[in-house]
Amino acid sequence: MEQQQTSSVDIAGLNEKIQRESAFVDLLTNEMNKVIVGQKHMIERLLIGLLGQGHILLEGVPGLAKTLAINTLSKAVKGSFSRIQFTPDLLPADVVGTMIYNIKLNDFSIKKGPIFANFVLADEINRAPAKVQSALLEAMQEKQVTIGDTTFVLDKPFLVMATQNPVEQEGTYPLPEAQVDRFMLKTVIDYPTLEDEQMVVRANLKGSFEQVNPVVSLEQILSAQKAVREVYMDEKIEKYILDIIFATRYPEKYNLESLKPLISFGASPRGSINLATAAKCYAFIKRRGYVIPEDVRAVVLDVLRHRVGITYEAEAENITSEDIVGKIINEIEVP
Repeated sequence: MEQQQTSSVDIAGLNEKIQRESAFVDLLTNEMNKVIVGQKHMIERLLIGLLGQGHILLEGVPGLAKTLAINTLSKAVKGSFSRIQFTPDLLPADVVGTMIYNIKLNDFSIKKGPIFANFVLADEINRAPAKVQSALLEAMQEKQVTIGDTTFVLDKPFLVMATQNPVEQEGTYPLPEAQVDRFMLKTVIDYPTLEDEQMVVRANLKGSFEQVNPVVSLEQILSAQKAVREVYMDEKIEKYILDIIFATRYPEKYNLESLKPLISFGASPRGSINLATAAKCYAFIKRRGYVIPEDVRAVVLDVLRHRVGITYEAEAENITSEDIVGKIINEIEVP
């Protein structure tokens, strides 16, 4: 059955279709590059999240254009954008909305919260307590919100980009593992290069920022989300993805006994799904109709760094989840 399926896939035809569908990727990237200097990795990850119908957690020190990036993306895609600044006194109603008593009508009316947008920036998500985080995460997972006894389906596309400052900062509520797992990608952003930062400083001093124009419609994005699912993934690549995931759970079966005491828990099935989806999105962005092992390797860190738990022993030895994923990638045989 599997053999028939493989031979019946028209790779050349699929490739042509994906090249047509992904034509807007360059337009979108160029438009974002007008405002955002460098940060190619972050822009690529935003597109993967958007095309894969996932959400992104960005971690980095303040001032690395995280807010600017999603705002620019929403302008380039003709989408609605809202920003929620998470603070310790924020309430779930401040995110999803609430019932308001209307004296004139002697009745309650619903006031929708900032979650009702195509692009939602949850700024410094780890500054708000767990009940606010969970209100946001319900919307992310179910793509719907319940206010009072009415349930609203959120607009499509719907992308949440949450930012968090690195853990050293005081007064934060770290996201529980089960909640972090809802994010398709966790991307760590580093400082720009010296040349890039020089360009940023010049642009700011001039005060001359280029205008971002809407170059892609929401319909094109929704169509691309469907097309991404058609990107061909061979059974060998599926097996490769599952080997990587299973090696985080049972390292001893993959000749990685040394990792056993360092891992407190491995990636969940959501990790497998998201790794496969992100690899398809990456192939799509590279305008290919099929997934190659390099696509998996390109996205694996962002998909798994927040899904592999490390033990106290690993912390004591200064070993991070990224180091563990790196060792697994080097050990697992590439198809």
